[in-house]
Amino acid sequence: MSSFLEVNNLSFSWGSNKVLNDINFSIKPKQFVSILGSNGAGKTTLLKCLNRILPPQSGRVEILSNDISDLDLTAVSKLVSYVPQTVLSSFPVDVFDVVLLGRRPHITWNISEQDRDKVSQALELFNLQDFAFRRFDQLSGGEKQRVIIAKAVAQDPSVLLMDEPTSDLDLKNQVNVMQKIKELISSSEINKSAIIATHDMNIAARFSDHILLLDKGKIKAEGCPEEVLTSKNIADVFGVDCEILPKTNSNPLRLFIREII
Repeated sequence: MSSFLEVNNLSFSWGSNKVLNDINFSIKPKQFVSILGSNGAGKTTLLKCLNRILPPQSGRVEILSNDISDLDLTAVSKLVSYVPQTVLSSFPVDVFDVVLLGRRPHITWNISEQDRDKVSQALELFNLQDFAFRRFDQLSGGEKQRVIIAKAVAQDPSVLLMDEPTSDLDLKNQVNVMQKIKELISSSEINKSAIIATHDMNIAARFSDHILLLDKGKIKAEGCPEEVLTSKNIADVFGVDCEILPKTNSNPLRLFIREII
């Protein structure tokens, strides 16, 4: 299976502070990829470099063989959608219209029936039908987060980027949202992939096909959860002693923190 997204020799700095240093990786269609790492490891910065919010000092990002630095913002937005870590805006508009904003890269003159259908499908996917005509600014933090995720899905990208997408969600909605994203990229007739930055190693272990473990701006390890989430890697990166229960047919890989090292 060919690569879907390619990152070659990517580096990014804030002044003299080198945040990402010579990052190289590729992902395939229909992969659910998690980025793990401690605070300051470069997870959010990497996501922002992948969709051109931040221009890297060096390196290339290619999606479907397109170097994103050569594309205009509309073309990039057709390939990539982004869910930020924090929703700062409280739009005084209906939820349906917020999700409809995800269709903006595809709208030329008028909103089409296909655009409305994509919005309705995204709302249904995350059980938000009853919220469609509620005011976005009157929702709870977790409800707003689900709406922004639905907006990113309605954008219909090839690559869905999500930064801590479950941070404001209760446990049931954390699992439900990740399950829906997993189903979306697995069953889509058109190839899609998702890249999720998260602190939740159990969520990453349960849903990921591939994990990137960042440490001090570099990739310390990458591969399937069983290869990356080892006691040694977790101790080296996070400074904690962790018990790992192996994956079985009925249970995913699970991690339990024993003590801080």
